[in-house]
This record gives sequence, C-alpha cells and structure tokens, in this order.
Amino acid sequence: MVSLMFAEHKDDLKGKGIIRTVFDPACGTGGMLITAKEYIQNEINSDVEVVMYGQEINEQTYAIAKSEVLIMGENAENIRDQSSFSKDQFKGQRFTYMLSNPPFGVSWVKEENFIKNEANDPHGRFTAGTPRSSDGALLFLQHMISKMEAGGSRIAIIFNGSPLFTGDAGSGESDIRKWIIENDWLEAVVAMPTEMFYNTGIATYIWMVTNRKPSNRKGKVQLINATDLFEQLQKNLGSKRKRFSDSHIEQITEIYSRFTATKNCLILDNTDLGYTKVTVERPTYNKKGKVETDKQGQPKPDSSLRDFEKIPLKENIDAYFEREVKPHIPDAWMDRSKDKVGYEISFTKYFYEYEPLRSLAEIKADILKLEAETEGLLGEILD
Repeated sequence: MVSLMFAEHKDDLKGKGIIRTVFDPACGTGGMLITAKEYIQNEINSDVEVVMYGQEINEQTYAIAKSEVLIMGENAENIRDQSSFSKDQFKGQRFTYMLSNPPFGVSWVKEENFIKNEANDPHGRFTAGTPRSSDGALLFLQHMISKMEAGGSRIAIIFNGSPLFTGDAGSGESDIRKWIIENDWLEAVVAMPTEMFYNTGIATYIWMVTNRKPSNRKGKVQLINATDLFEQLQKNLGSKRKRFSDSHIEQITEIYSRFTATKNCLILDNTDLGYTKVTVERPTYNKKGKVETDKQGQPKPDSSLRDFEKIPLKENIDAYFEREVKPHIPDAWMDRSKDKVGYEISFTKYFYEYEPLRSLAEIKADILKLEAETEGLLGEILD
C-alpha cells in the first residue's frame, strides 16, 4: 500500500523543510503509520518531517499504538481513542496521506442514529449514502475522503469484496461508489490473493483514492489482478498462509506505474463501471386475453411480470431495448421514470478465464473409480 501510495509521487517529497501528515482512522497498533513514515524517510527523503495521526476504538491496541509512537519519540497525543464514526477526534483536520485496514464486516448498528443524522446533514461526512448496517467499510472511506486536502491527498484502504459490488442501483453502497467514481477519485483497485490475513482467508482488495490524479489517469480506473502473485508461508499463522515477497511488491508497483493494459491489468473509463437499471413492464391481460388499460388508454403494468435490465452507461438504452428485449418480449415497454444509475466493480467479469468442461470420458472414469471404491468399502462393512 505504501509503495503504491508514493510510486508516482516521490518528487512531491524532494527538498528541504517539507512537512507531511499521515492518518489512519482505524490504526490498530500503528503499523501502517510507522511503515509510511519509515518509507518516506528511508526510501525517498530523510529530511521530510512526517507527522503521524491515528484513531483506534479498541483500548488495548490503542494503548500499544500510543506506546509505539512514544518509543519513536513522536507526539503520542496524535494517537487518540474511541470510534472514528461517532467520536471523530480530528474534526476539521486534513491530511496528505491516509492508509487504513478497517475491520471487515464491522456493524455500525450501535452508532446508527448518529450516522444517519450526519448523513442527512449537507455538511456531514456520510451524505453520499450509508451502506447496510452490518458492514461499515464504506463509512471509513467516506470519513477519509472528508479529510482530503484541497491541494491533493492520497488514500490507500483495504476492503473485502463487498464494497466492490454489494447493493443494487439506488442502494447506499452503489450510491457511495457512484459518488466516488463520478468525482473521479477512484484511481486503482488491486485484487490480492486469498489467505493474506491472520483472521480470515477471504479475498481482499486495495483501493487507491485521490483528489489529485495525474493527467493520464483522469477519467480512468486501473484494475490490477495480483491474485497469483504470492509465496507460501513455511508455517501458517492462523488463516494467513500467503505473503507478498519484495519482488511481488515491486512487480505490482511496476504494473501500477506503467499504467498499460495487460493480462493482469485493465485501464477502464469511469463510465465502464456504471449502468442504468431500467424497469421493464408487461401489460395486464383480462380473462378474455385482452390488455387492460388505464383512464388514459395506456396498458396497465402487471407487477408480477415486472423485470429489470442493467444497461451499460455507454450503451444507447433504446437501441439496447430493441435489440436485447423486444425480440423476446414483444409486448414489453420501459418505464424510464424509474431509471436508476448504479456502479459496481466486478473482477470476475473483467478477468474471467474460460476453463473447458471436462470430457465425458474423464467424468465416466471418475464415476467408475468411485463405484469401485464404494464396493470395496461395502465389502469391508459386511465382513
């Protein structure tokens, strides 16, 4: 994450008298803050003053983070406790760089009233939308975006798959993605291998978000499939069985910086990630098989036959309807008053590799082998 954060922006850190801030709203024991500071000073410019800020809700890990910062001789008052959602300890502050690995699937039910009230405040952090109460991941990202500097900030955050595609058009999750992408803040998403974390083996993704894209990245989103880049641990650590080696990190950073479409990298227009959800209606027929109409003589829609089409933003909706729907359902029409625009990011769709089906001969051989094993087991049981 730190390598991607600074891959194309090292020149911003060259020179004397430079001060930069690094923030993590779910800082745990402070590892990401420390890594970012050390990377800047050891790999880019030792003269840069890096000021670390973090907030953590868990009392034990908060105490560890505070002590780590004390040991480094830094200002421990910049590490603060309580919830970043309802007890924002850095109100009004802005930060140059932000990194976070917020807890996956964290519920925000206990803070629901506060968050929904702020979502209704035009100056609040969560005005773009609220995700389902069982997963507050996108609330963390909105919180971080609210702290971007006007002159440009960069964000790196780890999510599971849910924020990529959960929620249909018009839902809180989709509206948050829409807000981020239409503001041209989403720079890149990196798909990581499974089994990279101690407490879960699920697929995870790094999102790179910024309000200062280089000119060649404007209007674009880069998707990097790094799921095959890993080395196995010699000894498993809970659910963690894989890691990135230094060469893997260099390879991913190179793919990111090259910004060229390859087998493992796609460069998409922002609009490629969006679609219009169109309501498709069919008429109600009476017992005589005739179409029922309203007072204006228009056919009455049969709600039991109502369907929806997700039409890519780049497609002409009328042309799509005539081509994909009308030939199959000649009496259908679109109710365009119910159109909703949604956004989703599907790595499966973009990086799908077809695997040929097994031959019947192979399947038959496996079945016969299993039958033979079953007969042997049955013989043992009877004996």
